[in-house]
Amino acid sequence: MASYGKKLINDPNDVVTEFIEGLVESYPGMQYLDGFPEVKVVLRADVAGAKNDKVAIISGGGSGHEPAHAGFVGEGMLTAAICGDVFASPQVDSILAGIRAVTGPMGCLLIVKNYTGDRLNFGLAAEQAKSEGYKVEVAGAAAAAGLPLEDVAEEARHASELVGTMGVALSVCTLPGQVTPDRLGSGKMELGLGIHGEPGAAVADIQPVAVVVSHVLKQILSAETNYVPITRGSRVVLMVNGLGATPAMELMIAAGKAVPQLQLEHGLAVERVYTGSFMTSLDMAGFSITIMKADQAILQRLDAATTAPYWPVGVDGNRPPAKIPVPLPQSPSARSDVSLCRPVQLSKQGILLEVAIEAAATAVVNLKDPLNEWDSKVGDGDCGSTMYRGATAILEDLKKYYPLNDAAETVNEMGSSISRVMGGTSGIMYTILCKAAYASLKANGQSDVTSNHWAEALEASTTAVSKYGGAIAGFRTLLDALIPASQALQQRLKAGDDPVTAFVLSSEAALAGAESTKLMQAQAGRSSYVSPEIVASVPDPGAMAAAAWYRAAALAVRNTLESSLPAGSSAP
Repeated sequence: MASYGKKLINDPNDVVTEFIEGLVESYPGMQYLDGFPEVKVVLRADVAGAKNDKVAIISGGGSGHEPAHAGFVGEGMLTAAICGDVFASPQVDSILAGIRAVTGPMGCLLIVKNYTGDRLNFGLAAEQAKSEGYKVEVAGAAAAAGLPLEDVAEEARHASELVGTMGVALSVCTLPGQVTPDRLGSGKMELGLGIHGEPGAAVADIQPVAVVVSHVLKQILSAETNYVPITRGSRVVLMVNGLGATPAMELMIAAGKAVPQLQLEHGLAVERVYTGSFMTSLDMAGFSITIMKADQAILQRLDAATTAPYWPVGVDGNRPPAKIPVPLPQSPSARSDVSLCRPVQLSKQGILLEVAIEAAATAVVNLKDPLNEWDSKVGDGDCGSTMYRGATAILEDLKKYYPLNDAAETVNEMGSSISRVMGGTSGIMYTILCKAAYASLKANGQSDVTSNHWAEALEASTTAVSKYGGAIAGFRTLLDALIPASQALQQRLKAGDDPVTAFVLSSEAALAGAESTKLMQAQAGRSSYVSPEIVASVPDPGAMAAAAWYRAAALAVRNTLESSLPAGSSAP
């Protein structure tokens, strides 16, 4: 059932004049003639008719095809654009006003679309202008080059003979203030329709865009119809044009399918590709494909500089390859003399690191169900499962791959284990933690990692997570456990505590910080959308997970050292 289309407009009768006002406000290089509503002409602000020493290029037609034609006003393209009402040819007086405003001794060229109303109105205006003494031809960059009017007109006519276009639409357009036509049913597309919504050559079921593009290219390049003088071996320019409501993503997909088909199936050299919305049909969903036979002269004109705001920046065609290999990480030999695998013999540091990692990961595995339960109340209920995946991956890789005698590389490999299996925000945050810690540990340049190095690495990790995640202490996140731990660790080391004692005391700070999240209002993550009453009933799952693995690591290191010491001794 047809219904009135939704439009962000005021009075439907004022859409063209208000469009022109907004366009000129947006682009200071443009002006318009003060003749609303009858005269709707956009022109270059730097061109005065009597003083214009180059051929003026004027085009136009019905509105509703924006950015055409006014969006192409600028040096190197149109000198003026004559705007009619929506889908209606501009009045003769409006065309004449545009000719008078920008035409100097070199004359003007009128570029007219192949519609009866446009041909008649522009033709009559041309004859009237000639009677007033203006040099006028009916047929850009050639004009900017300073060529005479006759040469400019000939170039334009020649170019028009080399172009073929076909459109495909998924919907018809809705005129301002009018009902939306329902000509196309669900799941249908129309081939070969006009830019005013005129019925096309056929209605068919929607197909994958690669199939649609293939059909359109075959129609344009058909040897039977000889629509365009393009044969195998020709150089061509491709334009994929959105009809008004087609997302850039879909246009790029169409362009990406068209280029290899032109090259491989039709044997053509694609010299330039223009993709975007150039000549639309209000809010029509679909695209048109244009293929133009090109030679060096045409490419030179297309590449010429222009200030027209809606024409893409010219390129010279010497483009680099479309794709290049994905960079690989540096090889282990380039990063370190130590092979990234488990050493046959562990150093004392390696033993402690293994003990700490195993204890930390095991603690997270054992906390899976409580974490999920807490997260079901304040999040999406998968915190425990996500952390479990990361912890089990670390436990598996620990015995096989981690170069435990190299603390920095081990932390880096932990990040790789996490990024491989942990999804969502938690996976990203823990990967950042590990990568930032690795960078900090690696920066000290020493093979032996001291307690101060670990403290600096923890601080670097929390700083990185805060920087990229936007959270700070008090936001009810894992940082509410790790920031107190980092601060406590540095304070105890500066106070002269032995490293193990400082580690254990900092783990108590982590646990206290995590438990204090019950009293916090969430400022980040999904918890920020949950009512304060529910949030206050449970601690933050992420903070509790962080506190659990940190605490487990600290106790494991202490217990290992104590069990290896003679009676009456204390940990160093």
